[in-house]
Amino acid sequence: MSNALAFATVTQALALLIGNNLSPEMDIAVTVETRKPPAEPPTEPTIHVFLYQVTPNPSMRHTDLPTRASDGTLVNRPTAALDLHFLISAYGDETTLVGQRLIGCVVRTLHEIPVLPQDLIELAAERPYLAGSDLARSPQRVRFTPTVMDIDETSKLWGMLHQTPYTLSVAYQASLVLIEGREKPVPAKPVERRTVRAVPLGAPGEPAPAEPVGPAEDEAPASAPVPAKKRAQGKTPAPKRAASASRTRKVTATSGRGRTPARADDTGAGADTDTEAGAGNVAGDGDGKES
Repeated sequence: MSNALAFATVTQALALLIGNNLSPEMDIAVTVETRKPPAEPPTEPTIHVFLYQVTPNPSMRHTDLPTRASDGTLVNRPTAALDLHFLISAYGDETTLVGQRLIGCVVRTLHEIPVLPQDLIELAAERPYLAGSDLARSPQRVRFTPTVMDIDETSKLWGMLHQTPYTLSVAYQASLVLIEGREKPVPAKPVERRTVRAVPLGAPGEPAPAEPVGPAEDEAPASAPVPAKKRAQGKTPAPKRAASASRTRKVTATSGRGRTPARADDTGAGADTDTEAGAGNVAGDGDGKES
C-alpha cells in the first residue's frame, strides 16, 4: 500500500532504471526526462518517459472490501488498484540511428528487469518533490509489461499531443499500484456480554424444530410406478381356445363319410353346428340298423 505520491515515484524510478542500464550499447551521454514528447525534437540523445494514462486494474477492481459500517464509522481503509501506462520515446541523430539504439536499450532493460527494484524506488523518493513517498514499503511490487498498439491506437495517442511530431516510441504498462486512503479505521468495540447458552433437549425455552418441507396440501402425491412383475400378475389371461379345438376333434371323429372335417381355426359357433349335425347322423344310422 502507498500514498498519493506513488504515481510520480514510479515514473521517477522508471527513468532511473532506464538511465542506469544504457551501457554497454550506448557509449554517449543520454538524458532521461520525465515529461511528454516536446513539440521541438531535441538534437541531443534524449529519452522521454511520459505517463499518459491511469486505469483501474481489472483483476482488483471488485475486490475492495466495504470501508464503512452502517453507522458511518470507518472499518477499512479505501484502496484503489490502478495500472499506469507509459509512453517512452527516444530522440537523437538520425544519421547514426541514435533513437533506434536507445529504444533497443529500453526494451532490453525492461525485459531483463521487469519488476521495479526497491533500491531505485528509495532513490527516487529522495527527490524533494517526492518527500514522504512510502512506495518502497508497499508489499505489492510494480511490474512492467509491453503494450501492443496498432496503427490506429498509435495515431490516436500521438494525435492527443498537439503539434508534436511523431518519433519512434514504445508503450509499457505498470501494474499494480495500490493507493490507500488517509483516514485510520476505528477499532471494533469489545464484546460486552455473551448470549450463548446450552439448553437440554425437551427443556423449557428449547428452540422449536424446523417444520419439514413437504408437498403442498392441494397437490396430490405422485403415484409410485408399478413394477413390471406386478403389472404382469394383474393382467387377466386371455381365453384359451383349447376347449373349442377339442370339440372340433370330437365332431370329426363321429361324423359320417364324405363330410369335410372342421378346421382347427373355426370359431366356436361353427364347431357347435358341426357337433349337432354329427349327432343327427349318428342317430339316423342307428335307426336303420335296428329296422
